[in-house]
This record gives sequence, C-alpha cells and structure tokens, in this order.
Amino acid sequence: MTGDASKFVNITLKQEGHVTYGNNNKGKILGKGTIGNENSFLIHDVFYVEGLKHNIMSISQLCDKGYLVTFKTNSHEIRLPNSKEVLLVGKRINNVYLLDILNSTSIGCLLSKHEESWLWHRRITHIYMHHLNKLISKDLVIGLPKLKFEKDHVCEACQKGKQTK
Repeated sequence: MTGDASKFVNITLKQEGHVTYGNNNKGKILGKGTIGNENSFLIHDVFYVEGLKHNIMSISQLCDKGYLVTFKTNSHEIRLPNSKEVLLVGKRINNVYLLDILNSTSIGCLLSKHEESWLWHRRITHIYMHHLNKLISKDLVIGLPKLKFEKDHVCEACQKGKQTK
C-alpha cells in the first residue's frame, strides 16, 4: 500500500473499499496498480490508499507471489525462488525493515537531469512543460527542483490520452 500516486508505473483509479490500520482507523482505497522499475522489478496489485503517510508492504503477499524473503539482523533480501540473484536488499532501522524500490542500487536505475524533467511531468499529472516553468518561476511548489523544463519529445501517455479513436 502507498499514499503516493507518483510511485506507480501504472494505476487504475477506482474506489474499492477501505483498509483498516492497527489502531482501527480506516483508509479509503482509491486505486490499484504496479510499482517498481519497468526494466527489472515490478510489484503488482499495490493499493493506492488515501492519506497513507508511509508505504507498507505485506511479506506474506510477496511470498504468495513466489518471492523468497530472507531477514537478517540488519538487513533483508528479496529474490526469486531457485535463483541466486538478489532482486532487492533492504536495511533495518530500529525495529522497521526499510526497502527503497525506486532508488535501490540492486535495480540499477539511473536518472539524468534530462529524464528528471519528464519525471516531474509525470508526477504532476502530465502537466505542460510551460506550466512547470511557471510553477518554478513563481516558486509555487515546495520541493520542485529549479530545472528548465523543455518539451523535446512527445510524451507517449499524453499522446494516447489525446487520441479519440
């Protein structure tokens, strides 16, 4: 589960019900999708939950999907069964095992400044590059990097969204 829509490679938005947290509070499920890196590691059927502050992963669901999860004192590994290759490595901080799927070195995902402008285009619901430049010039979004956003190619998702047939 995650509360951050920008983590999804693809997502289907539909309200499917609620999840109940350990303190009996509930969060509304807004959609379901796939997170990870398109080139090497994807986790399917991840819920997009309204207001969720931290990403939560179910180890039992990973095991049900065929992954082998090994916990150690200060780390953990996720791999496919009958394989020596480690897909992801996480670390333990206090009593919580943390896993950063998008920035894991085991995935080998690299990002250039050129790609970063298109990443922000996708994160902010495929906004026009001209509007991104306006947001930066007027300092309207906290955390938006000071980049020059240029439209040097056509976004495939935007193009498909504008097709009528």
